[in-house]
Amino acid sequence: MRVLFVTLDEKSHLYCMVPAAWALVAAGHEVRVAASPGFTDVVTGTGLTAVPVGVDNTMHEGMKQNRDAQEADIANWNDTDPASHTWEALHQRFTFTVWAGFAIYNDEMVGDLVAHAREWQPDLVVWDALTYAGAIAAKACGAAHVRQLCWADVWCAMRRTFLEVMAEQPPEQREDPLYDWLELTGRPYGVDFDEELVTGQATIDPLPESLGARSGVRRLPVRHVPYNGRAVVWDWLREPPSRPRVCLTLGSSNTDAFGGDYVSIPEILAALSTLDIEVVAALVPEQRKALDEVPANVRVVESVALHTVLPSCSAIVHHGGFGSYGAALVAGVPQLTVTTPIADHLLRPQRLVDEGAGLLFTHNGFTAEDLRSAVARLVGEPEFAANAHRLRDLALAQPTPHELVADLEKLVAERRE
Repeated sequence: MRVLFVTLDEKSHLYCMVPAAWALVAAGHEVRVAASPGFTDVVTGTGLTAVPVGVDNTMHEGMKQNRDAQEADIANWNDTDPASHTWEALHQRFTFTVWAGFAIYNDEMVGDLVAHAREWQPDLVVWDALTYAGAIAAKACGAAHVRQLCWADVWCAMRRTFLEVMAEQPPEQREDPLYDWLELTGRPYGVDFDEELVTGQATIDPLPESLGARSGVRRLPVRHVPYNGRAVVWDWLREPPSRPRVCLTLGSSNTDAFGGDYVSIPEILAALSTLDIEVVAALVPEQRKALDEVPANVRVVESVALHTVLPSCSAIVHHGGFGSYGAALVAGVPQLTVTTPIADHLLRPQRLVDEGAGLLFTHNGFTAEDLRSAVARLVGEPEFAANAHRLRDLALAQPTPHELVADLEKLVAERRE
């Protein structure tokens, strides 16, 4: 069958898709990946076939000019309990997110994407869960379509909360920004709104159900397979560490999209300098430039693939991104998350805290001593490692990408009947 993947131009989103895409290729299916033109080299760098659509969006420029957006309540989607939200706050959250987020990411690609889908006629469209243009294109060409997650599914969980609270309002107040936008965007292509444009016909979910959000959608569970792009097992990784190894990574997303990290790498390294540990600071070039002095117990490496270093680690300190979180999860490594409240960045690490496999700080809610003490606990208290290993086993028990292919083939066959 023909399978069209559709993604935002965010590496973290694409990289979650790569193992499933390659499993489909290995099974003999034809796979293409549609994204904006400026993302073409990133797609082809994974070995997959790119389809440039639309024009490059301006989202990152806006993010860099509004760095405080990550700290705003309106960007916090972690608590999806209806009892926690008023109708006014929910409506404001969806209005802002739809028109200042989803629309900017999607609107410029819809026309080209629909045209390509109608010409190529994919049997299945797999769309990144914020790339609603993929759902519209699938409807426009009659393809089956599923969402691909690279986070806990707070988007559909909050959507369910929104609909529940909206139903309690007087009819004249039941305005639905997501409906309005998708109806307006799909109409030129003969696509009317239905909830499948939001939920997909199923959702590929790389998290064990106990670690995710309770969204109520049809799940296609899959094992998270870390993909980090270029990966090399360097000489120093072939020798076991002489003392507990702790990985520090703040990823590249905040640097790329928001113009910088929300915590100080030099301050974190200074806080850890008095512990009897080896710190591997996995940095991108921009982060390394900010370092003046490097403590004696720190090894600085640029763009090391996390899946090559984490098996030798006793703990990881990271920013809450799914790539770091997922890689540590399947490696069975206790996690300290230091993050802003954006999207699901509090929900996922809080699940680890609840399971005894991690600790959590907000980016502005800790001291150097707090951080030092937290890392010492993760390394020194064996319960953290035991619980991380238990969650690793749970994550590895999920179906492999190879097994997911059979589920996708079955879904497409069902839709043809």
